[in-house]
Amino acid sequence: MINRILTTIVIGALLLIGCKKEGGPSDTMRDNAAFSNYTKHFLEALWKLQPDRATQTGYHVYDSLLVIPSQSNRDKLITFAKVEADSLTHYDANTLPASNKLDYQLIQNEVQRIQWSLQTLKEWEWDPGSYNNISTFAYILNERYAPLDKRLRNFYEKLQKLPDYYKEAQKQIKDPVPELTALAADQLNGGVSVIEKDFADSLKKTKIPEATQKLMVARAKTSADAVRAFADWLTKLKSTKPRSFRLGNDLYQDKFKFEIQSGLTAQQLYNAAVDRKKYLHGQMAKISKQLWPKYFGANTPMPKDSIELIGKMIDTLSAKHVKPEEFQSSIEKLMPKLVDFVRAKDLLTLDPSKPLIVRKEPAYMAGVAGASVSSPGPYDKTGNTYFNVGSLSGWAPQRAESYLREYNQYMLQILCIHEAIPGHYTQLVYSNKAPSMIKAVLQNGAMIEGWAVYAEEMMLDAGYGNNEPEMRLMWYKWNLRSVCNTILDYGVHVNNMNKEQAIKLLTREAFQQQAEAEGKWKRVTVSSVQLTSYFNGYKEITDLRDAYKKRLGDKFTVKAFNEKFLSYGSAPVKLIRELMITKKADDAPAATAPTSDKGDKAPVN
Repeated sequence: MINRILTTIVIGALLLIGCKKEGGPSDTMRDNAAFSNYTKHFLEALWKLQPDRATQTGYHVYDSLLVIPSQSNRDKLITFAKVEADSLTHYDANTLPASNKLDYQLIQNEVQRIQWSLQTLKEWEWDPGSYNNISTFAYILNERYAPLDKRLRNFYEKLQKLPDYYKEAQKQIKDPVPELTALAADQLNGGVSVIEKDFADSLKKTKIPEATQKLMVARAKTSADAVRAFADWLTKLKSTKPRSFRLGNDLYQDKFKFEIQSGLTAQQLYNAAVDRKKYLHGQMAKISKQLWPKYFGANTPMPKDSIELIGKMIDTLSAKHVKPEEFQSSIEKLMPKLVDFVRAKDLLTLDPSKPLIVRKEPAYMAGVAGASVSSPGPYDKTGNTYFNVGSLSGWAPQRAESYLREYNQYMLQILCIHEAIPGHYTQLVYSNKAPSMIKAVLQNGAMIEGWAVYAEEMMLDAGYGNNEPEMRLMWYKWNLRSVCNTILDYGVHVNNMNKEQAIKLLTREAFQQQAEAEGKWKRVTVSSVQLTSYFNGYKEITDLRDAYKKRLGDKFTVKAFNEKFLSYGSAPVKLIRELMITKKADDAPAATAPTSDKGDKAPVN
């Protein structure tokens, strides 16, 4: 089937190439129309080769397919990327309208990234987590994009090759990273219940004949055993020369280029982060001196060391936090308050038709971040958005206290702004309304994370938290987290920063609790580059806002900027900047704001 797919891809590309002609305005219009058609062809071909990715994007034509992770199938994906890269050369990006020019650049980066990832990075050899596809099965099971019977049958068909999938995975893995191996085993063992228990429970809710159900349950049991066997194999795997979790300079620079798509180099961003850290320390010291008499009394001498001064003030404020059993419910209660503030300050138009569901973080996602948002794919416009909250159940009291001091009553609010309103949740709703599918599908993580960080500061600048210096101090600490994420990530993967140095950076210079610092060290050992996305996106967005404000002068409004910026989908900020502050800015798509939200309830279930 894959061979037939590749033949179709090549023929389709040749037909599209044949559409290219030289000429005047009418030829340009034909080229633009041809390119728009090409983008549809590109996505259809991509989904056939990456059905798991298609499913989680909301494209459900290939839900029942499972691609075995063999070298031959990787070669077919490489061939696809090369064919598409060649197809792009037959279009002139500079003659395309702004929206299509963005699509061109995003596709170009994607096909280059695919080739580099498979031929140079080769994560399939050293990261066993790349074979964890339980989240795709969970998506099919939990999202209500089709009748349950149909989804379960696709789930069942997809399970057919799962034992072969993990047998092949064992053949591909060579000297894996120990930290990534342990994480993969934990996530697989934690998530296998999706295939076994959750699937069986869902079958009971259907009218599928009992005899068929027994066959489906039996296959699920065999598949679950295959997952557990793979996880057990990973646990027992002994490598004489395991790969270091550190990516190294060359791979890091390339990965940064493809994934962040920044206007800065990784080194330049690192340098900017170091400078930002110094600035934040200065601002935090000023506020700490202002607050000192209120919390310690006018007669208590202040520490001469500014870092110690800031640390004592933050430690005092951190004592105000919720109880462990109230962590998730407190987040749920904050959602309508954030909605009301955004509306009152007219910062953005919110869409009340898109529900946000706060839930316990699923087991197959655990072990990397304590809170995250899962958004429906651009094809699943009616799907649910989940605010995933890590559980504190079973934690030792000391560990839970450390965690809750980190997410104290101030930080918890900032966390909810970042993850939900008007952060990730809001931005991703806008992204799914983007005027092209390419922008919604080939999302740029730095833009997404940068928007969430930008949204935090925007809310405080609008008066959120009643302009209390305590809230501003805590936001500076939170912003320092994004800054130190960059310093940590680059420091560890390029400069060989060790754990002791990393923990010192996070606890002393970023004022984080020990539990948070330990968690971040684990995260940097099982990921790379992604931690730079927060500060990179924030810096590029704030720089763009300042330039746009200077350009418009008195005509500038925060809401107009926000909605115009978000109208481009989740494209890299450097590309959006080219359209918003150049002469071609008027060629950009109009802001696609949701319907007026006046009087509607908060989008929370």
